[in-house]
Amino acid sequence: MTFDIVPEEAIARGDATDAYFDRTVETLEHAGRDPHVVAEVTADQFPTGEFELFAGVKDAAHLLEGLPVDVDALPEGTPFDGGPVMRIEGDYLDFARYETALLGFLSHATGVATNALEARRAAPDSLVLSFGTRHVHPSIAAMVERSALLAGLDGFSNVAAGEVIDREAGGTMPHALLLCFGKGNQEAAWRAFDEAVGPGVPRVALCDTFTDEVDETLRAVDALGEDLDSVRIDTTSSRRGDFRHIVREVRWELDARGHEDVGVFVSGGLGPVEIRHLRDVADGYGVGGYVSNADPVDFALDVVEVDGEAISKRGKLSGRKQVYRTPDGGHHVGLADREGPADGDPLLEPLLRDGELVREFDLAAASERALADAERVGFRE
Repeated sequence: MTFDIVPEEAIARGDATDAYFDRTVETLEHAGRDPHVVAEVTADQFPTGEFELFAGVKDAAHLLEGLPVDVDALPEGTPFDGGPVMRIEGDYLDFARYETALLGFLSHATGVATNALEARRAAPDSLVLSFGTRHVHPSIAAMVERSALLAGLDGFSNVAAGEVIDREAGGTMPHALLLCFGKGNQEAAWRAFDEAVGPGVPRVALCDTFTDEVDETLRAVDALGEDLDSVRIDTTSSRRGDFRHIVREVRWELDARGHEDVGVFVSGGLGPVEIRHLRDVADGYGVGGYVSNADPVDFALDVVEVDGEAISKRGKLSGRKQVYRTPDGGHHVGLADREGPADGDPLLEPLLRDGELVREFDLAAASERALADAERVGFRE
């Protein structure tokens, strides 16, 4: 193989597994044991107050689709802070070898979506775009961009990812374009871009390549006139100084010359802290590594019932569970055969029944759920 990528067929076969699951299957088959079990995916047993955003459900569902199992899961785009996010019921050998890939699908996407939601919540009324797939293996670009959209980000940059998730990538110009025209020829680069790209592409001029950000911004305005939609400031951190002050200067000089309609878009090493610091002076943000480089959530899959009897390993909670959302944003965990909170809505919903997918995946609806429920639970306020 040219690239170090596990092929899709190997994942679907259950070969993307830890070797000890192969040994487990061999041992159970040798012993003639294949119990009927309930297993649950959890990160924390009890609510912690630190919410994360559940993602990766679509891939997880397709991984288990066709296996003789029943699966319940939180809807994608649900904030959670403890208790199970997914429950699998079936004969253990039917899904044992899929645990590794299942946890990978859920853990990584949930981590990315959680960080993307933090960025979204830092500037709820501004344009926020995902720019970070250059920091990760290209084989997971679609997961990163879909998770970013799930969390409410307005767009993304990776073209191939867009083809996978059926969304169009966006972007304008890198510093390389300006450098190819040479120092002093920024106007030629901006004009060439304006002439070359289609009318649906925003005219956003990168304005920090060779000279002061204010100088290049005003030159871009002169070069493109009313065609200019925004300027982008992407000054490297080693030369940035007080970035907020730079952005305020750019905004001031634009407004002073009657260009209030020209937006100021910023990028480069931004996370929620930086966005909050800039959100009253900038109109949009490109977020890179903070989203794409997010740590995966440490999910585990644990057997909690064997042949109808509640059971667990030490440190885990036995028995089949349900989780509930209450109107005040509470996240409650309880045994599934007991009464839940009187005003609570159960969150674990059918995903697969005897291997058949019984849920549709609507990314726009999931994003709306994520933003509304994040407000409800006070996500990372």
